[in-house]
Amino acid sequence: MSGMQQAVEPVINFDQFQAVDIRVGRIVAVEAFPQARKPAWKLTIDFGAEIGTKRSSAQLVARYSEQDLLGRLVMAVVNFPPRQIGPFMSEVLTLGVPDSEGAVILLTPDQAVPLGGRMF
Repeated sequence: MSGMQQAVEPVINFDQFQAVDIRVGRIVAVEAFPQARKPAWKLTIDFGAEIGTKRSSAQLVARYSEQDLLGRLVMAVVNFPPRQIGPFMSEVLTLGVPDSEGAVILLTPDQAVPLGGRMF
């Protein structure tokens, strides 16, 4: 199979995938996080009435300024347990993919969708 990637073997079933609750939210506040080991922002994300506002630490400094992030729609896992990152409690996992240089590029809807909408 030279030049072609091999198929990835499934390691979870569909029910397990559905247990991961991925929702759309809007970044409503961005703060510097100088205590982070790797450059990061502290994000406050509004997920709508059902979930409310949650906080996340995200290593986005290489590609996004505060102004780039404010008001942006993002995708995040909202049902992982909170994670202590230095002095900050991160409540959701903001999703992204590394570019060719390893900097994180956010996963975002390409059109306006309601806050709190669940990915399926």
